[in-house]
Amino acid sequence: MSRIRQHVRGSRRLTTTTAGVAATTAALLAVALTPAAHADARPTRADAIENAASALLEHAASLGLTSAEHTSVRDVIVDKDGTQHVRYDRTYRHLPVLGGDFVVHLTPGGAYRGANRATRGPISLTSIVPEVSARKAADLAVNALRAAHLGNALKQVEAKPALIVDALHGTPRLAWRTDAVGRDSLGNPVARTVLTDARTGARIDAWDSIETAAGDGKSLYSGTVPLQTTQSGSSYQLKDPTRGNTYTGDAEGKTDLCIFGICISRAPADLFTDADNHWGTGAASDRASAAVDAQYGTNETWDYYKNVHGRNGIAGDGKGSYNRVHYGSNYNNAFWDDSCFCMTYGDGDGTTFGPLVALDVAGHEMTHGVTSKTAALTYSGESGGLNEATSDILGTMVEWYANSPSDPGDYLIGEKIVKPGFGKPALRFMDKPSKDGNSADYWSSSVGNLDVHYSSGVANHFAYLLSEGSGPKTINGVAYDSPTYNGSTVTGIGRDKVGKIWYRALTVYMTSSTNYAGARTATLNAAKDLYGAGSAEYNAVAAAWSAVNVN
Repeated sequence: MSRIRQHVRGSRRLTTTTAGVAATTAALLAVALTPAAHADARPTRADAIENAASALLEHAASLGLTSAEHTSVRDVIVDKDGTQHVRYDRTYRHLPVLGGDFVVHLTPGGAYRGANRATRGPISLTSIVPEVSARKAADLAVNALRAAHLGNALKQVEAKPALIVDALHGTPRLAWRTDAVGRDSLGNPVARTVLTDARTGARIDAWDSIETAAGDGKSLYSGTVPLQTTQSGSSYQLKDPTRGNTYTGDAEGKTDLCIFGICISRAPADLFTDADNHWGTGAASDRASAAVDAQYGTNETWDYYKNVHGRNGIAGDGKGSYNRVHYGSNYNNAFWDDSCFCMTYGDGDGTTFGPLVALDVAGHEMTHGVTSKTAALTYSGESGGLNEATSDILGTMVEWYANSPSDPGDYLIGEKIVKPGFGKPALRFMDKPSKDGNSADYWSSSVGNLDVHYSSGVANHFAYLLSEGSGPKTINGVAYDSPTYNGSTVTGIGRDKVGKIWYRALTVYMTSSTNYAGARTATLNAAKDLYGAGSAEYNAVAAAWSAVNVN
């Protein structure tokens, strides 16, 4: 059967036809880079805070500040041109002021430009001693929480009052701010914040104070997993505000309409919702089960990049992507698309592949997004192989990071999604890539002529050797036996170090045209930065590259 090739702008795809691993590629859009500003020309956070402190002294009266008030810095933003914005919270006689926050704006040189204030009225209270007790305020808040969830028997209800100054609702007054929390009959958290006049006991305001909800889901491949969701009225959305509002939607079997790489229309991503915040059944017959896997894969990939590499989201800007599951009909593929900043998963044909929502697939595909925002390795020739290998390497690191009992870490790619009709236990094998029948174990002058999913084998083999070393061994119940081109014995340095070296090489040293020789140099530079020239890690990188014939 001939290979099927599809072209979608900015996308990277994973899987196969029944004959083998199919390549689906597309050219990256050219990216114009602008030079960074000189570091010494731009004020630092400390400079902005110092400048703002001087402005507060000079403009205290216009900002409504008196000797009874104190300020604390909440946030600082320094624009590219050096303009500074310092955000403050305020206390009055050591009590937090609701509505007392303000932002001071400064020129690039640090001069005062103005301010935005949440409220403008002066604060002057005759007393900060409440006439309504904390216990009374707590009781009122608990009653408000129960009333807001009328008909739902709450349990584990608690209330914590705190005395504040309320400047947000008219004339400033002493108030109790009480956070009441509990759990509903299904065990889901509920919460409500209640403002009570501390002199009269009258309610000033109240609002639900849980935007995220701790739910869980039964996935196809990773067992029962935790999920952060968004409560919306009496239901929940599969959207995670703690990870940039990443969400998962149902493509409903539809596909994108794309001509010459330009998508005229896209398949939908109808947001999954649920009544009790317990998602899926773990069976493919429940459409939410695949959505659980997709959301979980996104969460673990986000957490890996943030907690291990300090990267806040795929683009490094804190913004989440979104997932589409149930794309097309029996679609044997999954792909990342830069143009929509989204992940898409097919359900597979059931014979060669099941739903393609496994954890290492998610990590693989979303790493294409990271690559596009950093080195932007051209998706052809040796650089294309490195692009694919980057997704295999770092996607594998995501799987190890997640530490799922149902999907333990390994050096197999896509082992969860293959079916007996595929004929092999995984898509790719990092310890000896040629086990898939197509991939290269070692570099040669012709490796760049291979499909990028196969030329990636050289870097995958390097990463395995650098992590675990050569020769036979069993890890997490999987048997490996990794050979070397030069007959050498390679001693591994551990996958955590390999992930850090590869990520730094990708984000600091590789460019769109990096080939295997350039990857050797980039990873040696990264190892030198992280562990020192001549270190055991540096020497191991050199040895592992030589073991795959990259010298």
